Amino acid sequence: MNTAMRIGSGFFTKIVLTREEEDKMNRNFDKWLSDFRDSIADYGYYIDFEKVYRNVDDIKVELNILNSLISSKNIEAEFEKLIKQYPEVIKCIPTLLAVRANEIYCRDENGEYTYRFDSDNHPCSNNIHYKRYAYFMRKTGLFDLMTNHIIHNLVDYVTGVETGLDSNGRKNRGGHLMEDLVESFIKKAGFIKDRTYFKEMYIHQIVDKWGIDLSAISNQGKMEKRFDFVIKTTGMIYGIETNFYSSAGSKLNETARSYKTLALESNSIDGFTFVWFTDGKGWASARHNLEETFGVMEHIYNIRDMENGVIREVFK
Repeated sequence: MNTAMRIGSGFFTKIVLTREEEDKMNRNFDKWLSDFRDSIADYGYYIDFEKVYRNVDDIKVELNILNSLISSKNIEAEFEKLIKQYPEVIKCIPTLLAVRANEIYCRDENGEYTYRFDSDNHPCSNNIHYKRYAYFMRKTGLFDLMTNHIIHNLVDYVTGVETGLDSNGRKNRGGHLMEDLVESFIKKAGFIKDRTYFKEMYIHQIVDKWGIDLSAISNQGKMEKRFDFVIKTTGMIYGIETNFYSSAGSKLNETARSYKTLALESNSIDGFTFVWFTDGKGWASARHNLEETFGVMEHIYNIRDMENGVIREVFK
């Protein structure tokens, strides 16, 4: 609301700002960045044990067959005999090496070879194949692992391997944690899934559903982008991106630059607003690029902003 007061021979215009406008004008990047969190990990973030147990169960029978080789005095000959009788056991061998692949390439002074461990390629054609897989087990150290009492049960061993492999999934789980957190605040603000807010929506879906022209952010329809969330109010469509970075990396600078471009392109679209929710101490390494984006982007928020009710204030 604007008001004018007559002072002397001229006019003095006093601008009365809403609380939201005042907060935006008074936002300080350093203060905003200082509120970023070290982590948003929940109890399931570190290891997905249900996934670990499923993966072990998938090969438990084969692992128990291989258990018969533990402490064997003639393991190579017994291994060849075993895979002739139970060729399906080879499918669990990559997991013993903490490898998620059906093919493993190896080379040494005797040449190079690609070993296949999928169910359709058992080493059953002739003795050369059996000996080749026995050679693989010996050279990789798996025979030594099994014969020298380093392990006593392959099921237990693979449970540990799967636990270690699953730790690699924390990065993806971190991204989902931020999505889940943002969604919880969207729901608290009164929005209803698939009615007033939508998950993982592509540009073409937004265009088809509401008939809005988004060519300015899709390179004239040549680029397909997916927003983490889309909120639809009476007069506006909000495209929302979310992420959380707990550690440094080159991707942060790229993300800040691309979202800055997206925000500027979105400014030319009537009825559409781009909103970015981000957080994480990893941004300390890319603060300059983030600050540039913060300076030109009206709707960029962190977790503290959400806790302070920014979703109810912005999405109207």
